[in-house]
Amino acid sequence: MTKNDDTTLSNMENAVNTFSSPSELRITDIRTATVCSNYDYPIIKIDTNQGVYGIGEVRDAGHRENALQFKSMLLGNNPCNIDMIYHTIKRFGHTAREGGGVSGIEIALMDLIGKVYGIPCYQLLGGKYRDKIRIYADTPEPAEPTPEAYAQRVLSRKEMGLTFIKFDARLQTLAEIEGGMVGTPTKFEYPIGPRSRAAGTGQVVKMTEKGYEKLAEIVAMVRETVGWDVSLCIDHYGHGYLTAKEVIKLAGYLEPYALSWMEDPMPSPDMWGHKRVTDAVNVPIAGGEDLYLWEEFRPFIENHAVDIIHPDLLTSGGMAETKRIADYAERYGIPTALHFAGSPIAFMANLHTAASLSSFVALEHHGLDLPFWNDLVTGMEQPYMVDGYVAVPDKPGLGVDLNLEGIKANLRPPSGLFEPTDEWNTPKLGFWQPDRRWDK
Repeated sequence: MTKNDDTTLSNMENAVNTFSSPSELRITDIRTATVCSNYDYPIIKIDTNQGVYGIGEVRDAGHRENALQFKSMLLGNNPCNIDMIYHTIKRFGHTAREGGGVSGIEIALMDLIGKVYGIPCYQLLGGKYRDKIRIYADTPEPAEPTPEAYAQRVLSRKEMGLTFIKFDARLQTLAEIEGGMVGTPTKFEYPIGPRSRAAGTGQVVKMTEKGYEKLAEIVAMVRETVGWDVSLCIDHYGHGYLTAKEVIKLAGYLEPYALSWMEDPMPSPDMWGHKRVTDAVNVPIAGGEDLYLWEEFRPFIENHAVDIIHPDLLTSGGMAETKRIADYAERYGIPTALHFAGSPIAFMANLHTAASLSSFVALEHHGLDLPFWNDLVTGMEQPYMVDGYVAVPDKPGLGVDLNLEGIKANLRPPSGLFEPTDEWNTPKLGFWQPDRRWDK
């Protein structure tokens, strides 16, 4: 090699800002801290031998164990081999909150790799289609289930600058309205039951004409109050509360108010039930927040069982898997909205993912009423939302870091602040590795 060649090579190496030596990078630890919230946030931190770390989180209301169960598989691996790691652990995930461990680890690895190479995560997904992400607000039900109270709650979201708003107008809304339902709920021996039980068995009561009219009255009042320049959608019927026929009838009552979608009208895994409703109504149907990996979305997409896929990337498999799902849906003419109810860490992951999707609609925000939400991270621009949009960060990785003081102030006991997790260093999933014995 000539002297000029040496100089050229040196200049090339200096031009690459790697923040570490990627080939020698190894995972050394995984620790967690669970934030107390409307839906708790189990935050994870993946450490390496070079000081650089990645952050992610298990899905809201999930458990740190969903991620820690994979620790023995990750230790000693190069985090840059993300596809190999993901291929190894994804077989042990499952639907709903059970997908949160795999998804949260993938987000933390994406953050780590972005930091290593000094690029934002959206670049790892192929670049971005947009610089700002449209947010749709979740709106909890008012204390009094009157049309006026609903309208004021939704109006308060519009006054925050949001132009896409979701609110809850569901069967439980009718519980205190005389004549809204017929029958009495079947009593459960145990208070905790399956969320996705068969349609029509959730409470085993039926809606009356008065019930349909009351829900329509609520939606009509909301629409009249916020105007036609706001996109509205409603949630949530998918836990077995209504039968397909009831949902179809309800959609007819709501059709005049131009909803952007009705969310999860049938139990989450019931693809044919969703298709039955989607084919029968003129209100768009969205679904998929509890589906795990491309394989579970595939039949919904190929059979046009929904009009809009609605993955939660903390269940669907993380950032890259959610992009694969959305890109596949686009082939069938189906757009993507993103379900989300987590911390600012996963919020950033959603922003990067949404930026990479060509057929993207809007991203949910479930933390608008939480005063501590912003304090869980550093590095997020303030105000982070302007006119209902959030800018996609251009900093390396996710673009934010842990605010240890903010997290410590909001821990869910008995969670500690990223304390040692050595008890998870050895295999617990029956996964054999040739350099480790079962008795170690």
